[in-house]
This record gives sequence, structure tokens and C-alpha cells, in this order.
Amino acid sequence: MPAREHLLAGEAGEAGEADAAGVPVLDVVVPVHNEEQDLEPCVLRLHDHLARTFPYRFRITVADNASTDRTPQVAAALAAALPEVRSYRLEEKGRGRALRTVWSHSDSPVLAYMDVDLSTDLNALLPLVAPLISGHSDLAIGSRLACGSRVVRGSRREFISRAYNLILRSSLAARFSDAQCGFKAVRREVAERLLPMVEDTGWFFDTEMLVLAERAGLRIHEVPVDWVDDPDSSVHIVRTATEDLKGVWRVGRALAVGALPLDRLARPFGDDPRDRALPGVPGGLARQLVGFCVVGVLSTLFYLALYSLFRVGLGPQTANGGALLVAAVANTAANRRLTFGVRGRGGAVRHQAQGLVVFAIGLALTSGSLAALGAATGSPSHGTELAVLIAANLAATVLRFLLFRAWVFPDRRADPRTDDMRNTR
Repeated sequence: MPAREHLLAGEAGEAGEADAAGVPVLDVVVPVHNEEQDLEPCVLRLHDHLARTFPYRFRITVADNASTDRTPQVAAALAAALPEVRSYRLEEKGRGRALRTVWSHSDSPVLAYMDVDLSTDLNALLPLVAPLISGHSDLAIGSRLACGSRVVRGSRREFISRAYNLILRSSLAARFSDAQCGFKAVRREVAERLLPMVEDTGWFFDTEMLVLAERAGLRIHEVPVDWVDDPDSSVHIVRTATEDLKGVWRVGRALAVGALPLDRLARPFGDDPRDRALPGVPGGLARQLVGFCVVGVLSTLFYLALYSLFRVGLGPQTANGGALLVAAVANTAANRRLTFGVRGRGGAVRHQAQGLVVFAIGLALTSGSLAALGAATGSPSHGTELAVLIAANLAATVLRFLLFRAWVFPDRRADPRTDDMRNTR
């Protein structure tokens, strides 16, 4: 994929042209279900705002998902009256389904959506999509919980919103502040790779999309918004919250077992400065060293705790071997995921087998150190044993990192055969 590029105003072309220069830069989707009363004033207000303030060609797409009232007729009338408006009919309900369908068929380079009640002030629309047009960010979201946002809503909705985002932060390690604000945008080339991985077709669609994007290292831009609650909203809060919690469990479980192919999203645009070659500096070395050191400190503490536990009823050699074996398996798994960025189950068994070879080297160093200590002092104290083991582990750690980097988890990007395989996919 090429690097993100700024979308120049001249590329938008004149309205009605059939060539590629006439494609709208922005496609704003308004998903609706039985909104015959609110649809027309919403679209007219949105159209007027974009016509006055947006410097590029735009399109407004009404995504009607299985309405049973006059919503389809209202949408068709708006599309007939306004050249920038089109309507799209789906026979099944679900906001996520509507967004996935319309975004997947859109030819605009920037895709956005907003709720039909227009609770979010439209002055935030241009700041929302500007980082995507410039190429700075991959996704953008409006946030009612960010510093600087101004929100008017009831205490019940405020509590539910903050509690839900707290759950996301604690369970899925999400760093974005507002998952469910109906005001988001994404670049089309990002959506093409991201949407096939999103399973939900309802209200959890937003959250799942953001979590996957964040875990893959994509850049998410947040815009503080002014937001006024719609007292006539048709959203069923309890049912929606229940479905969202089910979605959190499903995504969390998939992330825990490495079942999501997030490597398809990582660095897809070729413009990450961490991928640039620097003379004399192997690619990713600094980041891997930091990750390896963090994992190493934690696994060493884990190993020492296990050794102290096993030493209560076992001899020093047996306690050392058992503690080192358990710690080595945990260390390999942690380095595989966190230090070298290997996700999924592919090759996990081979990596653990190679990690056990590295473990054997560490065992030889630490066991040899204990044997030498015993021969020299006869009956060393527990504190002396720990000091010798720490020194032996420091020596083994350097060798472990070199073996992990060069043998267990080599950088496949440097292998031309790997590049050929990628190009044939």
C-alpha cells in the first residue's frame, strides 16, 4: 500500500462528472430505522452545513435498514431533490450492518457516519475528517468524554456511558475515550481491511472496529464535541448494553488467544518511521530491547518467586530447574507477543520448542553457577544462592535476546522469499 496522501481540493472535480475526478471526497452515511419524522430535517440541515462549510465534494447516503414506515419514501424523495443525496435500502436491521454495506460499496476516500438525531454539533464535522483528508490519521471519532467537550444529557445516560468506557479500558485496554458516540470517520483503504474483521452488525460495531484498529496500531484521532441528548431516542438502553457486554467478552477472548489476524492491519500503508532503515541500526532493535527488558524483569521476578517456593521442599538444583522451566515457557510466550509482535497460533509450538533450547542454555549457566558455588562454599546461604542466580541470569539474558532475535523470531521482512510470498497473496 502507498503512504497516506493529502487529498487535494482540485482532485474533487465538478459535480456530475463520470470520471474518477468527480468522486466525492466525503461520504456521510446516516443509518436510519423508522425515522420518517426526523429524516428530512436531518438531511436538509446536514446538506446545508456541508454546502456552506465543506471545501470538497461530498455525498450524503441515507442507509435505511428495514424500516416499516414511510422512511424509504422520504429518503427517495430527498435523493431525487438533492444531487448530493442518495438512498440505500437494506432488508435487515442493524446499524453495523448498514454501515458495513454502504462503506464497502462507497468510492469516496473518506467515509463518515452520524446519527439521524444530529445530537452532535455539526461544527465538529470538518475537524473530524480533516486529519483523514490530510493523511495524518486512519480513523477519527467524536468524543463526549474528552476534555473540552460540552454535553447536555441525563444522569442515567451519563452514568451508563462512563461505566461502559471504563469497562472497555479495564477489560480490553482501550485508550480511546468514547466508543459509542454516533460521529465517526475512517479512510476507505483502512475500512477495506478493517471491516471484514468486524463481526458485529448492531450497536457494538463501533466498539469492535475501534478496538481492532487500536490493537493493530492504527492512528485514531479524537475530536471533543458539543452534544445534546435526544429525549425521544428510540435506542433500547438495557438491551443495547447487554449486547455490548457480550461483544466485549467475545472480542476480549479472541484477543487473548490470538485468534484475530491483526498483522493484516499493522503498518499497511508503508509510512511508519519505525520501518525506515537507519545506517548501523537493525530495524526495530530499540523497541525490541525495551520490550525484552520489561518481559525479562517480570519473568525474572516470577522465576525467583517460583524458586523460593520450590526450594521449601526440594534441593537447589531441582528447584532451579522447575522454576526456570515454568518461567521459560511464560517468557517465550510473552516475548513472542509483546517484544517481537508475533500474533496468532501459527508457529507457536515451534517457537516454544526453540525457546526450550534457549532455556537449556540458561539452565546450564545457572545450574553450573550453583554447582560451582556449592563446591566453593559447601553450604551457601539462601541469599548467596539468589545473588549467584541473578548474576548467571544476566549473562543468560543477553544470549537469550540474541538467540530470540536471530533464530526464534527473525525479522521476516528482510527475507526476499517472504516478500515474494506476500506479493502473491
